[in-house]
Amino acid sequence: MGQTIRIRCKNNGKVLNAPIGSTLAEIYKQLDLGIQYGPVSARVNNKVEGLHYRVYHDKDIEYLDLYTSSGIRTYTRSLFMVLCKAVHDLYSGSEVVIDIPVSNGYYCNLRLGHEVTKADVDKIRERMQQIIDAHLPLQRFEATTEEAIEMFAKLGDEAKVKLLKNSSSLYTVYYVLDDYTDYYYGSMLTNTAQLTLFGLEQYYDGVLLRIPSVKDPSQLGELIKQDKMFEVFKEHHQWQNLLGISTVGDFNEAVSKGLATDLVNVSEALQEKKISQIADTIAANDKVRVVLIAGPSSSGKTTFCKRLSVQLLACGIKPIQISLDDYFVNRADTPKDEKGELDYESLYSLNIPLINEQFNALFRGEEVELPKYNFQTGVSEKSGKRLKMSEHNILIVEGIHALNPHLTQQIPDEKKFKIYASALTTILLDDHNYIPTTDNRLLRRIVRDYKYRGCSAKDTIHRWPSVRAGENKWIFPYQEEADVMFNTAMLFELAVIKQQAIEILEQVPENCEEYAEAYRLRKFLRYFSPLSNKNLPPTSLLREFLGGSSFKY
Repeated sequence: MGQTIRIRCKNNGKVLNAPIGSTLAEIYKQLDLGIQYGPVSARVNNKVEGLHYRVYHDKDIEYLDLYTSSGIRTYTRSLFMVLCKAVHDLYSGSEVVIDIPVSNGYYCNLRLGHEVTKADVDKIRERMQQIIDAHLPLQRFEATTEEAIEMFAKLGDEAKVKLLKNSSSLYTVYYVLDDYTDYYYGSMLTNTAQLTLFGLEQYYDGVLLRIPSVKDPSQLGELIKQDKMFEVFKEHHQWQNLLGISTVGDFNEAVSKGLATDLVNVSEALQEKKISQIADTIAANDKVRVVLIAGPSSSGKTTFCKRLSVQLLACGIKPIQISLDDYFVNRADTPKDEKGELDYESLYSLNIPLINEQFNALFRGEEVELPKYNFQTGVSEKSGKRLKMSEHNILIVEGIHALNPHLTQQIPDEKKFKIYASALTTILLDDHNYIPTTDNRLLRRIVRDYKYRGCSAKDTIHRWPSVRAGENKWIFPYQEEADVMFNTAMLFELAVIKQQAIEILEQVPENCEEYAEAYRLRKFLRYFSPLSNKNLPPTSLLREFLGGSSFKY
């Protein structure tokens, strides 16, 4: 009898003896788990691995399905490869850029040598389905990084060559699908047959690749129109193209040439110019009396508000900031979530009638006494702070519900100017590996929570799914309500955040579930050449997270 290893399966709590060197896929067959939308990958000792992974020592294993963020990432990467293979088969000399996460899918820029037509999209979709129906294996190979660089150089994939040159890994994993070779950051499926659902539609001048919904993997994610967000992404991509920096490899190359300070200065200047333009737009409309600013967690809303206030003052307008936190209803009246716990993220945790009543009174020139919410007693109290607006004043209101029409339903639209602020990451790892905007925000939050809130990376990672659920419910559905979208992400920021973030992430213990995410983020950050934050101006939006800001928070 051959040598065996001991497997502890976290899905069912059972222990299994498996032949040494078994793949995760082979072990799954012995467990009889019957996972409906999976397995697509697995946590092995709290590190996510593809089902190709061979086990040579005793391990704890948890199989993942499409309801998990890791699982859907594995599925999506594999779908990217099928798309690239299909385009490769149909159009000689073509290129695919996985460009923008939008409309519950991914906008892909297809460089076919001609304008993308509906006929092209239909051909590509049909070829993708043929590849899936052929049940082709997605073969996993490992080579020295030098060999991988040489291989991709021969294939003419300059972006991957630049990326891998800075990976600091001795070995590189790559994948082969039939005659097509590619590199993807993270785990992949083992066979195209596992890709049971996808969509491909014409979208602007490219295509939208649609993926299963995390809520219901039997259905595609809802096609939501996000024209404003798409335009912000495109604008930033155009600006990056002018600089000659679209990928992390390009960025690292620029840093090695001593251009880091220039990149910081230009990025900061671009943001300041945008904020100035927004202030000018507000100042030019004398009907606007309140600026409503919303955005998800760690989007940098607070610093954006402060910088916008400075620019408004330069336009002759004196802003008055009002916190929605002071308009909470009494704790006894706070709605409860599906678990029966108080839901402070609900719109209806705010005193909507009072907000509308007081704001309209202020616009009429009346004096009001602002409320103050006592977080200890859970009671809304009078603050003693009285407020009256002059013609040179404007209200600045920031909060997760600021763009929800129900919050300010009694205030005329012409008096409102709505801004959505978020970190919309526009730099790519390479042409086939995008950087999730949520990763950018999570890294900001990990650093800030650790530095200023005494919160470990483990705790921040643990809470993140709940934060994301609240955003999906209360923020993202209303982002297209904005008059202006502002991108708070910086071209260079992950290189600056890198050092502080890795040190904090290394403190996450290996024996907890959060280690998988911490490990993934650490591995991802190693692609970036590090930058010191000493060249950041004191007004930089990143100072909100890294420290050293000239603003008071």
